[in-house]
Amino acid sequence: MSETLWRHLPDLLLVYAAFAVAVASPGPSNMAIMSTAMEVGRGPGLALAAGVASGSFTWGILAAAGVTAMIAGHPVALYAVKIAGGVYLLYLGWRSGRAALRTEAPAAAPAVSAERNFRRIWLRGYLMHLTNPKAILGWTAIIALGLPPDPPMQVVLAILIGCGLISAAINGFYALLFSTPPMVRGYRRCRRAIEGALAGLFAFAGLKLLTSKM
Repeated sequence: MSETLWRHLPDLLLVYAAFAVAVASPGPSNMAIMSTAMEVGRGPGLALAAGVASGSFTWGILAAAGVTAMIAGHPVALYAVKIAGGVYLLYLGWRSGRAALRTEAPAAAPAVSAERNFRRIWLRGYLMHLTNPKAILGWTAIIALGLPPDPPMQVVLAILIGCGLISAAINGFYALLFSTPPMVRGYRRCRRAIEGALAGLFAFAGLKLLTSKM
């Protein structure tokens, strides 16, 4: 470890701890990863987790460049992101509600379309996080917490890479855990109840986001 990183190690550890707690805390993204992993398997669950982590990393880069602070400081821009995020959460709620109303689970997609399906699932996770205004505010706070004035590039990279790895690890862990046979069997027994609960969660989160003051 370089002398620069060693000197800023306490700040980096604080940033990593705060970020890990935020990522691991229950929320729409985590619940979507869990549901996808139980419903359609480990691969799609990991694809969604990768999309969420990619969205987080994108906001991290923009935060380091000062873009998120600009968005947070302009109510119109933040409001636009909030509207997009609320509408997208309501769309996810509609999807889960429709799944809950089905009496039987849908048939598996053909193997030939797996790659395309993974891309679509990854994009869903990416958009879910990219349209989350709390990610903007969260990353702005993370960067402010960990960066001194005129920060060395090594510290900036350490925050981005470290938090990116934390996001990928935690979201990937949820996908792996909830794609295990016991979890899948539990989902199949309680599929409609789980999808109904997810529909309520997404709808509540979307309406709360649309009606809340930022």
